[in-house]
Amino acid sequence: MKNKTDLHLKRVIVDFNKLTPEILALLVEKYPDGYDDDHIITFKNLKNEVVEAVEVTTEDTKYLVKVSTRLALTMENYDDDDYEKFDDDPEAAQPPEDLED
Repeated sequence: MKNKTDLHLKRVIVDFNKLTPEILALLVEKYPDGYDDDHIITFKNLKNEVVEAVEVTTEDTKYLVKVSTRLALTMENYDDDDYEKFDDDPEAAQPPEDLED
C-alpha cells in the first residue's frame, strides 16, 4: 500500500543525460553503497517500453532515475568537491539544504 503522502508528490522520470547535481547527491545519499536489483523499479512508459529506475524523493517530488551503466559509474565516482564550483552559480541546481555543510 502506498503512503498517503506519496499520492500528492509530483512524479518525474529522469534520464542520465538530464541528471542534476541535486538528484545525484540524493542518489548517493540514499544508496551510498550503490543500488542493487532490490532497489530497481520496473514499469512501462507511455510508449509501452520497459523502464528500470531507482527512486529518490524530495519534499514535493518523487524522482525515478533510469538505471544505466553510466549512472552506476557516476555514483561510484561521486565527490562533493566536484560540484563546489556550482555554489556561486544561481543558475545551477543546488544540493538539498540538509546535505550542505
